[in-house]
Amino acid sequence: MSENESEELDKKPGAMRLVLPLALFLLGAGGGFFALYSGMLLPSPESVAEGASKDTSPKESASPAPSFVPLQPIMVTLGREGALEQLRFEGYLEVRPGAEESVEQLMPRVMDVLNGYLRAVEIGDLSDPSALMTLRSQMLRRLQVVLGEGVVNDLLISKFLLS
Repeated sequence: MSENESEELDKKPGAMRLVLPLALFLLGAGGGFFALYSGMLLPSPESVAEGASKDTSPKESASPAPSFVPLQPIMVTLGREGALEQLRFEGYLEVRPGAEESVEQLMPRVMDVLNGYLRAVEIGDLSDPSALMTLRSQMLRRLQVVLGEGVVNDLLISKFLLS
């Protein structure tokens, strides 16, 4: 190699093309890390919890206790002639405060909806580990339709026995 060729290689900005983007990337990554770590971009969960506890007034924090209406026990026969199983269901309805009387008045309709739904359940559907959660959400949705939106907050299952 001659001196002219070596001077041309030294003058080529190939190495500089890589150094500048790498330096900018490292600077941006470091700045982003600092912004997240210091809480400038997203506040930490602790600071959010502290701010929420300071901002709540006594009126907002004193929400009324939920009311529970017990359901009558339901016993249904599941399966076909060859394999009959008995399902026993007991539970509670979590209703908004003050709605207990209206729910009690509609209890025959509530029991009819639950009884009809549980009779339609197949034994094979109950073998899935998430079956209880699926049944619970299906029954809750049906109860919300019967009783009206906002009346029933949750369905609590106290007994669910298959024998």
